[in-house]
Amino acid sequence: MHKLYKLNTESLEDVEIFRRFYEELSEGRRHKIDSMRQQKGKLLALGAGVLIDQGLQEYGLREAEVRIAFGENEKPYFPDYPDIHFNVSHSEKMVLAVFADTEIGCDIEYIAPIKMKIAKRFFCPSEYEYIMQQEEEKRIETFYRFWTLKESFMKATGLGMKLAMDSFCIRLGEEICVEHELGDAEYHLEEWAEGEYRAAVCYLFP
Repeated sequence: MHKLYKLNTESLEDVEIFRRFYEELSEGRRHKIDSMRQQKGKLLALGAGVLIDQGLQEYGLREAEVRIAFGENEKPYFPDYPDIHFNVSHSEKMVLAVFADTEIGCDIEYIAPIKMKIAKRFFCPSEYEYIMQQEEEKRIETFYRFWTLKESFMKATGLGMKLAMDSFCIRLGEEICVEHELGDAEYHLEEWAEGEYRAAVCYLFP
């Protein structure tokens, strides 16, 4: 079971709203916000903190009182609450967070123009072929479907960028499948459109 949280950072642009949420967060999160040079980065860092706080409230906790650590491949986790799994992603003005009782990953991407040679270089041949078989006006969105699904899988495994994008393949259909060489682990994938964005979640079957 998992629960999604999302936020458009435009809702944080008001100075008083920004300050109110900022003051509710941990010193570590405030430091991260302050370290961002551009306002866009500050808003995204604040938005991530707000969603983490919202997710933790479901467990009777607050972001300001929970330690966040990072695994070998930089995946964040709560060392004092190993049964609470979470992940965060952001792009442009959107922030996405997901909480679950099993390993989980998420990704959200703004649909911007992209050169298909990126898919040819980093994706599996079958994924690239699937994209190129689409009508031209659908290729960019299809690219982001694969990208978000692959990113969410990489994050769910805990390997992150250590796992090469072409070392596993996503199969689109009525049910989305992932072909991988990570043992018997089974992963479930979900995707959706979020306005001008594509988003995906991947979690490990318990």
